[in-house]
Amino acid sequence: MIASLRGTVIHTGPDALVLEVAGVGYSLSVTPDVARSAHLGDDFVLHTHLIVREDALSLVGFRTREELAVFGSLIAVSGVGPKSALGVLAEMSIDQIAQAVADEADAPFRKVSGIGPKTAKLIVVQLAGKLAPPTTSAAPGAGVAPDLAAQVAQALVGLGWSERVAAETAEEVIAGAGPDERTVAVLLRRALAELGPARGELARG
Repeated sequence: MIASLRGTVIHTGPDALVLEVAGVGYSLSVTPDVARSAHLGDDFVLHTHLIVREDALSLVGFRTREELAVFGSLIAVSGVGPKSALGVLAEMSIDQIAQAVADEADAPFRKVSGIGPKTAKLIVVQLAGKLAPPTTSAAPGAGVAPDLAAQVAQALVGLGWSERVAAETAEEVIAGAGPDERTVAVLLRRALAELGPARGELARG
């Protein structure tokens, strides 16, 4: 098992790089952030996960052990392969992933290319209790709002409004809510009060 590599960067791409270690070049898949931070000639250390398949061996590299651990947890979820797991880590920080799982919010995962609604729900369910808690608490209006907006908008879509109307209304009610009012139940009631039943019926048509 190749647990880590330290070598010289001899090639970089949008989501891959090659490290030369003791005269051998190792190709690794990485997130775009890692690829952008690597420059030719740099001495680079990556924690690695070896993917073993019948027809190929491939390496995935990470700057921290925490990212490596989250990647391992993600690919253990049914329907999540290495490419999708890397996609999650490319779009979300470790804290954002942990927060979404803690909040039982699958919307952030559905935004990742290749992850559908069913898989997003599985990620939230199967990773519950398996990730370290977020290291920072989001202040009202920063970090929490996008997840709240997604949950409120999803509820409105389920009641018959279009995604555009639901998203716009969710953002509006969150913007006008106080710190103690930022719950899905309160915001949903405010959104329904603003929209009224007539708009919901029109959205269904």
